[in-house]
Amino acid sequence: MSDRDDDMRPTDAELEADRARLRERLDRFKSTQKTLEPEVDRPGGLQGMAQGLKIASEFIAGVLVGGAIGYGVDTLLGTLPFGLIVFLLLGFGAGVLNVIRSTSQTTTPTDPRSR
Repeated sequence: MSDRDDDMRPTDAELEADRARLRERLDRFKSTQKTLEPEVDRPGGLQGMAQGLKIASEFIAGVLVGGAIGYGVDTLLGTLPFGLIVFLLLGFGAGVLNVIRSTSQTTTPTDPRSR
């Protein structure tokens, strides 16, 4: 290295001053970010997840119940694939109908006079 490269490097005091200025700017930035962020309602997020799991389980239950009924009908009547196919489709339709009902429910008014 040449002497010219050593002259271009900042001293330890200059580096420390730069670090202090950067730390101050970061602290100011973080304090403004805390005031700009909205309050997050955690229970609302879990409530949405619970409703999503409920809807998914209702759909899966419809398909499984339809399949079980179809298999049972096929075993009793000896028509193995046909009852299973028909009742699986009916179970799928029932699952879709349950999902539509669950998602299209409106909230009930809290004021009894508005009914």
